[in-house]
Amino acid sequence: MTASPPAPSSLFDRAGLDRDAARKELTRGLAGADDGELFLEYRQSEALAFDNGRLKQASYDTAQGFGLRAVKDDAVGYAHSSDMSLAALTRAADAVAAVRGGYSGSFAAAPAHTNVSLYGDDNPLDGVAFEAKVKLLAEIDAYLRDKDPRVRQVSVSLGATWQVVEILRPDGESYRDIRPLVRVNVSVVAGSGDRQESGSHGYGGREGYARFIETGAWREAADGALRQALVNLESVAAPAGEMDVVLGPGWPGVMLHEAVGHGLEGDFNRKKTSAFAGLMGQQVAAKGVTVVDDGTIAARRGSLSIDDEGTPSGRTVLIEDGILVGYMQDRQNARLMNMKPTGNGRRQSYAHVPMPRMTNTYMLAGDRAPAEIIASVKNGIYAVNFGGGQVDITSGKYVFQCTEAYRIESGKVGAPLKGVMLIGNGPTDLNRITMIGNDLQLDAGIGTCGKNGQGVPVGVGQPTLRMDAITVGGTG
Repeated sequence: MTASPPAPSSLFDRAGLDRDAARKELTRGLAGADDGELFLEYRQSEALAFDNGRLKQASYDTAQGFGLRAVKDDAVGYAHSSDMSLAALTRAADAVAAVRGGYSGSFAAAPAHTNVSLYGDDNPLDGVAFEAKVKLLAEIDAYLRDKDPRVRQVSVSLGATWQVVEILRPDGESYRDIRPLVRVNVSVVAGSGDRQESGSHGYGGREGYARFIETGAWREAADGALRQALVNLESVAAPAGEMDVVLGPGWPGVMLHEAVGHGLEGDFNRKKTSAFAGLMGQQVAAKGVTVVDDGTIAARRGSLSIDDEGTPSGRTVLIEDGILVGYMQDRQNARLMNMKPTGNGRRQSYAHVPMPRMTNTYMLAGDRAPAEIIASVKNGIYAVNFGGGQVDITSGKYVFQCTEAYRIESGKVGAPLKGVMLIGNGPTDLNRITMIGNDLQLDAGIGTCGKNGQGVPVGVGQPTLRMDAITVGGTG
């Protein structure tokens, strides 16, 4: 694979698009609007998948385009194109101007600029030769098969993207960001007789491949996937009923992300479709519970130097000591709710409108030792890893599947369990948190969040938690 050219000083230069002419069309299309911008994107991506000793997939893609947005009160006119020409931009300006109609608003002030850079701009796709990546995948496969005779299937994947974005506003302000992203995932199926179970482990972040393909890193992931598969191979049918649940640190924060985080995004609260709507300043969680969304953590998967509207990313406290104190906001919803943007305006690509989205969302640590929390439970479940789940934003009701869980009896971790489902209501269950561990962890860098058909990379995290009287769906 040939190396890509270095990032140009401007995406306008790459596309051969005159900046002044583009700004003229942008100004024409947004005349009288409340807000809006021209969003340019150039993206390279690759994905390799190795399954059962063979390279099953190897793809490489390059995409570019623009999105032009005009915001009119609570409505949005949006046009996009992969043709980054002045003619295409003129047609887009005509389209958003038509949506705006005769409306005349007061155009919002531009976002502040920042010199903060949370990740390097090196292109991860250029760092390691294709042959070396394939060799690495084969090495991981062989390592796992040699490690335990019960291994029946190994799937390993790695992928990377390199995204350059540039945002131009009609007032002449412009913003630029270069975003690397890498992810590695290892899945194992182990079997004994007629029974087989799976395990997986992934990791990644906003940097090049170097740290992720070190022997120590991939072996830790491979060992983790195998350990989980072998644990599940010994699992027994899960009990059902109402019981106390201990959630492990790190990735189990995905339940917090889904069952609580989405309900704290500005658009759901402005439209009063969130279970948290109208509760600002009120007690919504047990005392001691503090939840933040922080897009400023260096090199994290969910972090952004600036969001997709040009606003610098921030650390937003959402719930403080159980009190609802903040929402995640893009520019449009912040203006309509008379609040400040928080740097959470995100979009999947130039073909999508921005909306309030999470970055890295997690609960802060408490003061209890994890062993103390487990020892406090007489009869319950210890949920260590999660798979898929479903959440109703309006009601807060959720259902989550555990991919690794154990029985707790008389304060001791017992047999691994199969088929554990946690069923509850996010806003209600925030008040059922009775113990918070001192072991806050963020996930390893694998999260992707879906909303309104758009997917963006995110991070989650939490310390060990005890939640009382949670409904558990089991198989026994």
